[in-house]
Amino acid sequence: MPDANEPLLDAAQAAFIQSGVGLGIAASSADAVPVHVRAIGCKVAPDRGEVTVFVSSTQAAPLLECMGEECILAAVFTHPASHRTLQLKGRRSRVAPCTPEDLRIVEAYRDAFCAILVPLGFDEKLIRTLLACAPADIVGISLVPTEAYSQTPGPKAGERLGRSA
Repeated sequence: MPDANEPLLDAAQAAFIQSGVGLGIAASSADAVPVHVRAIGCKVAPDRGEVTVFVSSTQAAPLLECMGEECILAAVFTHPASHRTLQLKGRRSRVAPCTPEDLRIVEAYRDAFCAILVPLGFDEKLIRTLLACAPADIVGISLVPTEAYSQTPGPKAGERLGRSA
């Protein structure tokens, strides 16, 4: 039987979501209106029990307003070339300003995302503009994943991923 204390993400999944893939995070308002924002970086805690996505607090203002005790967050991680996609959902969340180490993660993410998209024909200047954000505007939204799904197009799309036995 799976151990409830075991992290939901395995090491390969944690590496994937930190690899420069496309990132987004969403919630819904009290009126059930969905809100979504592109994220600009991600880190996974060493124990893989918490995931933090970095966003522009200005761009994410509607999402940040939705966050509260009953807020369910969904984070989506997609590799643009293969469309491999992992979705995480979590209820316990918090928002925190970025540390200098977090800002290094965001900068490395920009480089990694460019490395994926430029060979697909996207202009690097466009990508960097899309991800541009003043360091003081960046916040981390941390969530404890309680559900994980494969959202890669194909026969297993929507399949729930679980803790290993």
